[in-house]
Amino acid sequence: MTLSYNEAIDYLYSFINYELKRVERYTPDVISLQRPRALAAKLGDPHMAYPAIHITGTKGKGSVGAMCAAALQAAGLRTALYTSPHLQDFRERFRINGEMIPKETLAVLVEEMQPAVAAVPELTLFELATMLAFRYFAHERADVAVIEVGLGGRLDATNIITPLVSVITSLSYDHTYLLGETLGAIAGEKAGIIKPEVPVVSAPQHAEALAVIETVAARNHAPLTLVGRDWTFAPGPLSDHVGQYFTAGPAGGAQRPFFTPLLGAHQVINGAVATAALDIAARDGLPVTQEAIGVGVSRVDWPGRLEVLSRAPWLVLDAAHNGESAGRLRDALRDLFPHKRLFLIFGASSDKDVAGMFAQLLPIAHHLTTVQAVHPRALDPDELGALARAAEFAGPIDGIPSVEAALKHAHALAGPDDLICVTGSLFVVGEARDVRGLTPGHTAHFDAEPVSLPAAGVSRRSK
Repeated sequence: MTLSYNEAIDYLYSFINYELKRVERYTPDVISLQRPRALAAKLGDPHMAYPAIHITGTKGKGSVGAMCAAALQAAGLRTALYTSPHLQDFRERFRINGEMIPKETLAVLVEEMQPAVAAVPELTLFELATMLAFRYFAHERADVAVIEVGLGGRLDATNIITPLVSVITSLSYDHTYLLGETLGAIAGEKAGIIKPEVPVVSAPQHAEALAVIETVAARNHAPLTLVGRDWTFAPGPLSDHVGQYFTAGPAGGAQRPFFTPLLGAHQVINGAVATAALDIAARDGLPVTQEAIGVGVSRVDWPGRLEVLSRAPWLVLDAAHNGESAGRLRDALRDLFPHKRLFLIFGASSDKDVAGMFAQLLPIAHHLTTVQAVHPRALDPDELGALARAAEFAGPIDGIPSVEAALKHAHALAGPDDLICVTGSLFVVGEARDVRGLTPGHTAHFDAEPVSLPAAGVSRRSK
């Protein structure tokens, strides 16, 4: 028997999928390392075939992972990247040198895994996907892998690896019903990826979260680099909506200039986290130079994050899906598009902090269009509209379930100098990219060029 690609996808989705079905407990009886370890052993422990960088966090882990992978690729390494969930195509989760796994390869690897899978009861879709990633990267002889945690950290299927460096990006409130109601509890779950004597890089954190990370790192004798304290950074100028400059480097040492096509002040922090992690990996023997780090950060390809698609009117997609990320989006829109009327297209899942996101975004919105992604947890547009009114939004609200129809509606209302922003959910952003006919896994090329570089060693965005 030879599986087709569609049959392989159907097989994977036949397993319990906590991306669609809300998991009620983040405990070892539900989310377990025992199952992925057992499956890995039956498949020859493919995750041990290459060194890795392991990344968790509430916000920014995908951006940091994409920057790290781009830099490692720029260094000439065959670089694997595992992320989740996807925006448009399931294969986005598994990339080598920026390219998605071929359909035929995915089908073959899934079929080869089936006997081992049958011997491990109660596996989940994410556990299978994680093992598929590990196996694909080993099969393709990756030199290095960048592995993003799916949920939490301590019990996540990716946590069977022992990486070169562990990374914790910005922590905030998300999945609180699973990870805890306090930042300290959330930090405890995320810090579960810290391994004995493996260096740790952390983004700047609230004091409560940082205290937990420092305690866990000390307990594991894992050297901690805190961005903003041990690895400093500073923002630089914007470059006509196609990127921004920043500097980063060791505290008290040389601060190197960088350019990134990722927009928003939060991406400067993410860039600093990525450069710190790469610096540690280089000192631990990974052959990545400072020049390669600069080139990679300038070429990072990470769609759906303040992704500018067009102007007149401006159209921006952003996958913000909790209160803190919505606040960062609000700040970025104010900085990038001052004095423009905002036509907000918003959809969200029922387990998300819609009130928190609305508190950040509605005060700057002129018009709200609520939508419903094709997803079982997506909130109804009318319910979102009622929540907006409860948040005292006084502007016009239109409930239009279809993302395609909502985009047409917003374009009909907006003037050439206005701003349309699609946000609230990865699923809504993915559907908007489908409507626009954008290639999965690759950022849209915006019709502008970055300005001349401020210093040698910073590379332009690759077109």
